Amino acid sequence: MKKEMLLEVSNLKTHFFTDDGVVKAVDGVSFEIHKGETLGVVGESGCGKSITAQSVMQLLPYPKGRVVEGSILYHQGENVIDIAALKPASRGMRRLRGNEISMVFQEPMTSLNPVHTIGRQIMEVVIEHQNLDKKRAKERAVEMLSHVGISAPAQRVDEYPHQLSGGMRQRAVIAMGLACDPNLLIADEPTTALDVTVEAQILELMNKLQDDLGMAIMFITHDLGVIGEMADRVVVMYSGKVVEYAETDKIFYEAHHPYTQGLLKSRPAIGRHQRLVPVTGTVPNPLYLPKGCYFAPRCPHAMDICRETEPAMFAVGEKHWAKCWLHAEKGEGTA
Repeated sequence: MKKEMLLEVSNLKTHFFTDDGVVKAVDGVSFEIHKGETLGVVGESGCGKSITAQSVMQLLPYPKGRVVEGSILYHQGENVIDIAALKPASRGMRRLRGNEISMVFQEPMTSLNPVHTIGRQIMEVVIEHQNLDKKRAKERAVEMLSHVGISAPAQRVDEYPHQLSGGMRQRAVIAMGLACDPNLLIADEPTTALDVTVEAQILELMNKLQDDLGMAIMFITHDLGVIGEMADRVVVMYSGKVVEYAETDKIFYEAHHPYTQGLLKSRPAIGRHQRLVPVTGTVPNPLYLPKGCYFAPRCPHAMDICRETEPAMFAVGEKHWAKCWLHAEKGEGTA
C-alpha cells in the first residue's frame, strides 16, 4: 500500500550570490517523502545535503542565499503549501517551521544557546507554536526530556547545555525538535560528533520515536552504514545534484552510479577482507564546475560524452534512477 505524500521537492535550485560569482549549491534536486518513512540523503561534504534541508526550512542567509527555481510542496491533508514561495519570516513559514517540520542540527553545542537552560529552550518552542502558559510548557519540556531517554528530567530541565554530556545534549535537541509533534523531522548529521556507542543509542531512539509518533524523517549523513540502518529510500547527492535515487536495498546491492559504487567500496564492513578503495580526487570547486557530468574528472568509466554533456536521470530499474551516461540505453525517467 502506497503511503500518503508528505513532501515533494521538484527541480529545486538554491544559489548563493557571492562577490566571486554564483554558487549553485543545490542544482535541480527532486525527491519525495511519504508519511511515516525515512529518506536518507548521503554524499561527501559540500555536495548540497545541508543546503537542501535549509531550503526546505527556509533557513538560508537571505538574500545572498535563496531558492531561485523549483517547488517544495508540503502536503497538509487536502491543503498543499509551496514552501519555496513563502518568505522566510512570513507567518505561514513560521507556522510550519518547528511545528509541522522540525530540524535537528549536527552539533548540539552550536544549536543550543549556552546562556539558557535546556528547559527554557524547549519551552520557547511550545509557547510559540502551541500557546501554552509557562507552567504547562515546563511540564511539556520535562515530558519530552523523559521521552528521549534523559534520566532525572525534572532536574535536567533546569540545567545548561555545558552540564550535559554530548549524547544528552543531542537527546535534548531531539526533544526540542519533537516538542510540537512535527510530521517531518529533518536530522542533519545528528550523530557525527558522537562516539559509536552513543551514536547507536541515538539511532535506536530515533527509530523508536518514529514508530511511536508516526513522523517522517529526512536523515542527512555521509555515513552509508547509518543510512542502511535508518532509511527506506536513499538520495545520493554530488555537487548539488541527485546522482542516484532508489530504495535502500537497491542502493546497497544494485548501485548503478560510479559515485555510489565508489562510496560503497570505501565503506568498512565486518567480515570484509578486500582493501578499501577510496573515491579518488576531490569535489570540484562550486565556482568552477566542470563541463558535462560533474563527476567525470573522478570517474573511472568516464567517456567523451561525459566530459561534454550533462546526463539525464535514467531509469535503471523499478523506482531506481541514476544520472549516468552508462545507462542511457535503459531509457530516461523522472525521479
